[in-house]
Amino acid sequence: MIRSLMMLTVAIVASQPAVGDWRQFRGDNVDGVSPTGNPPVNLSGDTIAWRSPLPGRGLSSPIIVGDGVYVTASSGAAQERLHVLCFDAATGQQRWERQFWATGRTVTHDKTNVAAPTPCSDGARIFAFYSSNDVICLGLDGEFQWARGLTWDFPNASNSLGMSSSPVVVGETLVAMVENDDDSFSIGLDTSSGTTRWKIDRPRKANWTSPTILRGEKDLVLLQSSAGIAAIDPSTGKEQWTYTDGASTIPSLVVAGDTAFVPSKGLTAVRAEGGQPNASDVLWQEGGLSPGTGSPIALGDKLYFVNNAGVLTCAEQATGKRLWQKRLAGSFSGSPVIASNRLYAVNEAGTIFCVDLSSAEGEILSSFDLEQTILCTPAIAGNAMYVRSDKELVKLAAPVETP
Repeated sequence: MIRSLMMLTVAIVASQPAVGDWRQFRGDNVDGVSPTGNPPVNLSGDTIAWRSPLPGRGLSSPIIVGDGVYVTASSGAAQERLHVLCFDAATGQQRWERQFWATGRTVTHDKTNVAAPTPCSDGARIFAFYSSNDVICLGLDGEFQWARGLTWDFPNASNSLGMSSSPVVVGETLVAMVENDDDSFSIGLDTSSGTTRWKIDRPRKANWTSPTILRGEKDLVLLQSSAGIAAIDPSTGKEQWTYTDGASTIPSLVVAGDTAFVPSKGLTAVRAEGGQPNASDVLWQEGGLSPGTGSPIALGDKLYFVNNAGVLTCAEQATGKRLWQKRLAGSFSGSPVIASNRLYAVNEAGTIFCVDLSSAEGEILSSFDLEQTILCTPAIAGNAMYVRSDKELVKLAAPVETP
């Protein structure tokens, strides 16, 4: 009876995101938009609230659940040591750290590392996923819940450049894409036990995209690959519909309402409501709109993305018409994020740009150089933005005024 009540409490907590949480890659809705966030506008050294050192390497994004900031890292000569860390959001003080040994392959390209996938949370637990195909579940206090070494079950699931797809939580299922040139699949794990709910074969080609959520009466998970898009029932793994005209294997799609904006032949708008997309459901396809490594982002009736030349583009969601472009300095690996009608993007050299989206041509309001390599996507919670490098986790917030 007591255990049943505890499980019910966990389920209730997990189903009710706190205002300001940023629970997975690109936020709760996997779209890069914080509906309530208000990070600083005038970025400078004065907006650094705290900096906390990190072990080893990592390009996963931080996530925020309540007053905790959670991040992963990997260390050791072969990146075989896996870390999960929790920091106090207000002070930056480290609350706890847990370490585990990798059970799968840890070979990656020099630019990436084993701690490339961003962890996620259901509000009661943290799910950390690594390029070694290890999945670790911890309570918010760091208490061990369960672990899966997927390479033990599927030893050929790996690619030579490293895996980087970030998992998502939908209901009681953790969805992870383990897509590669050999034993390629996606899998749904029970969030409470780690047992396999379903496993589906996927195209045998290296893939670094992350699953996206299509919200609706019944939420679906959209899996993107070189073949296109598959909409999956997260509880069963059953395919609901597909888009089969190909897609990128690096930037991930973004959903706005019932439309998926897919990095396919430039950008393609696919209406995803009501079942199987067909020719009439492709709203437009624009070859001149090509996101770089970072994923596109949607707000209001506009689309935004940064291309490989470091140019920020704004386009109409309804037609794909390009409205304006703004050159940002440098190359970008992380995806942009939006809060309070401002876009934030961090280049690889560590410069953060704040762009006003209410202006006619996307005015750059400020920029600030953190002077270190940044490959992650920022996270936003409350009035703060969190960015990580191999060296440290940084919180940026407006300075507190003293009377």
